[in-house]
Amino acid sequence: MRIAVIGSGISGCLVARILSTQHSITVFEASHYAGGHANTVDVELEGVPYPVDTGFMVFNRKTYPNFCRLLEILDVASQPSDMSFSVRCDSSGVEYQGSSLNGIFAQRANLLSPSFLRMLRDIVRFNRAGMSAAQNALPQDEQSVGEFLTACGVGETFLRQYLVPMAAAIWSSTPQSILDFPASFLVGFFANHGLMQLRDRPQWRTIRGGAREYVDALLKPIADRVKLNSPVDTVIRSGEEVAVKSVGGRLEVFDQVVFATHSDQALRMLAAPTPAEREVLGAIPYHANTAVLHTDTRVLPSTRRAWASWNYRISEDDNQNASVTYDLSRLQNHHSPTPILLTLNPSVDIAAGSVIRSFHYQHPAYCVAAIAAQRRLHEINGRNQTHFCGAYWGYGFHEDGVNSALEVTKNFGLNLESCIAASTRGRSATAAMCL
Repeated sequence: MRIAVIGSGISGCLVARILSTQHSITVFEASHYAGGHANTVDVELEGVPYPVDTGFMVFNRKTYPNFCRLLEILDVASQPSDMSFSVRCDSSGVEYQGSSLNGIFAQRANLLSPSFLRMLRDIVRFNRAGMSAAQNALPQDEQSVGEFLTACGVGETFLRQYLVPMAAAIWSSTPQSILDFPASFLVGFFANHGLMQLRDRPQWRTIRGGAREYVDALLKPIADRVKLNSPVDTVIRSGEEVAVKSVGGRLEVFDQVVFATHSDQALRMLAAPTPAEREVLGAIPYHANTAVLHTDTRVLPSTRRAWASWNYRISEDDNQNASVTYDLSRLQNHHSPTPILLTLNPSVDIAAGSVIRSFHYQHPAYCVAAIAAQRRLHEINGRNQTHFCGAYWGYGFHEDGVNSALEVTKNFGLNLESCIAASTRGRSATAAMCL
């Protein structure tokens, strides 16, 4: 069959590669590069280039099993990463870093701070309540995070200076929106990723050489079928055919189409969406985030002991998007002369002379309606010669993108496991024939 794949993030890349083993595929990518959030750029400092990731950065073997199998098949190397997290509060002046006692009490005055010590006690209380709730399966959509926290009896400091910053950093969302998340969604994610346990947390990893290494390896056999700078304007379904019209006006006809884009983008491209497509895709919105690549360490906590890989800054305005600074040198083991930083939604000015590049990303804006819409994927996927995949069908991360892609390829009788099985029979055929 002739199959159009629109979008080349992790889902689009994987779908295209697997389907290409038995079908004729064409990938349409609006950007000048393939990979979506897997966007590696080179930063040169003192004559030395450093490949840094500006979107997707880290993963772990426990909660990213299918992504790790993919890396194994592609023979893409990874290395351990430091996933420490810090908080800096502009209004209270509190700073801490959660990976050690020295970091937690980076400001020694916090040893005698009643509100700070109460926060630490509340972390233990929340972790216990959260693990219990996860093990007993909280009812879906019946309780918000805010309501769950009220039932836990945690204080305002825990809420404002711990849980909301961590969750807002994870989902790149506004702090206030976190309280409206379904409690089952957040608690399930925290439990799955070991965020509510002090021991045996998963070891986070980063791809050696940057995420583009896996993108290049995945797309290498089908590079000539990937059309960059080719945004799609309209998708018209009629009978047994699907017409894909590019922004430039060119029309190409296919038997099937796979939308590996964001939900709102897919809905915009469909010329005549069905009522179910309108309801499901329309219930999962996205919000925009700006990321600035720079070397201005003033955005980090003023106490150096509080520096971390992820550094959340609580501004005076709680309604703005999460402001997080990622220390890419620390995350990706770069021994650069100064930290290479990526700040998402800067809340303070970054020195102009330190700015390297800026990027614009979009992330799912999860809410009760969005989580409910995820459960209706079966109503629209594989119908009308149309398939949908993307990380937004899960928690919004790379493993979710992989799993979503595999749901689509399952409709065609193809899956990742068959490729792995074939690779064990003949190593030379692994990449070329199976993935």
